[in-house]
Amino acid sequence: MNGSPFSSSLTLGVGAVLVCGVAVLWLSAVRSVIRAISVQGIALGCVAVLLGVHLHDPALIATAAVVIVVKGVAIPMLLRHVTGGQPLARETRPLVNVPASLVVSAALIFLAFARTRGIAHFVGTTAGTLVPVGFATLLVGFFVLVARRRPIFQMIGLLLVDNGIALVAFLVTAGVPFLIELGVSLDVLLGVVVLGVLAVRLRTDFGDLDLDALQELHD
Repeated sequence: MNGSPFSSSLTLGVGAVLVCGVAVLWLSAVRSVIRAISVQGIALGCVAVLLGVHLHDPALIATAAVVIVVKGVAIPMLLRHVTGGQPLARETRPLVNVPASLVVSAALIFLAFARTRGIAHFVGTTAGTLVPVGFATLLVGFFVLVARRRPIFQMIGLLLVDNGIALVAFLVTAGVPFLIELGVSLDVLLGVVVLGVLAVRLRTDFGDLDLDALQELHD
């Protein structure tokens, strides 16, 4: 794989990861957001595949397979199970509305590029120049955690943060050791399972609640 196709393919994959993160802020239907997270997980795995093939690193390719299976397939399936019989569930009262969220996401992306330019220059590789995209995805994930009320969006925000960290690791160090990525992915999977069980229990006992409703119950 020569430089130009590799660079173009890598840029496309990394860009897809960020676009899916921004799509979470744009979409309100839970099922659509879960699809975006699934696509993001697959795109993240494809980034690792490209790096693995380019560097002739079988361990990185194996890591990519773990990412695709766990983050692109398994976790989205669990999130769909959490939504249960509510295929039309939506985020109707976000703390920050969609237009304002998109403006904030643009500001966060600009901030990530402005503050991490030095890291990209220090790495000095084709992958390194895309490091700001990973930090932008991380910041968008934190914003989702703050700006959305529904518990399912809190899980998705957590996944965005984790995917942003993983993307930075892939781009800066050409991947993390297979066992470490496997452990992290399984930890995230376990966290989603636990949160999913709690969300299902809350929905069963109290109905479909957002965080404000849960706070009212507490009060």
